[in-house]
Amino acid sequence: MRPEIVKIDSTEPEASLVTYVAEKIRAGEVMGMPTDTFYGLAVDPFNLHAVDRVYEIKTRSRHKPLSLLIGSVDQAADLAWPVPETFYLLARRFWPGPLTIIVKADPKLPLKVTANTGNVALRVPAAEVPLAIIRAAALPITATSANLHGESECTTAIQVRDQLGDCLSLIVDGGPSPRALPSTIIDLTSEDGTWRLLRHGAIPEEQIVELLGRE
Repeated sequence: MRPEIVKIDSTEPEASLVTYVAEKIRAGEVMGMPTDTFYGLAVDPFNLHAVDRVYEIKTRSRHKPLSLLIGSVDQAADLAWPVPETFYLLARRFWPGPLTIIVKADPKLPLKVTANTGNVALRVPAAEVPLAIIRAAALPITATSANLHGESECTTAIQVRDQLGDCLSLIVDGGPSPRALPSTIIDLTSEDGTWRLLRHGAIPEEQIVELLGRE
């Protein structure tokens, strides 16, 4: 089965198309979607069947938690607890943007999303299409990259179709990815309040050190 491809304007997303996609996510479907880095697999993280499908499609280890895209800093308070002050410093400086922040998950977040780690990775993307869909769905959405485990990330909807098309019902085409690097990942879950850089990416480490000081 070839997936439906829905082309949405990357600067002014059409409301009717955004609503259509948001309804599909709320109905439990798995789709490819652009972010401000690479294309990702978008599902409702509270739909456990949809979360299972993401792991199956990617052939991803179930010990690796899924990152979530959210629409605002305020939405993080519904998904994480406790939220350290360092989180707000980073969020105010780098969001919307390609910084993924790992914090302790709120107990109401499904364990399948956190891969039983008790942690959740959050990001507000600097891209109009995913932000519009998140707000229309009134949900956070998963953002793990839309590629098979071990394969290269996809920068266009066609690449997603070629790599994962048989597994997806719909792919949102928001044009080519605006960045060549993944999001930077920082871990704030240490009990002593220190931070750790887990992945170098689009936000340079120097900018984080300038804000927070050395690890």
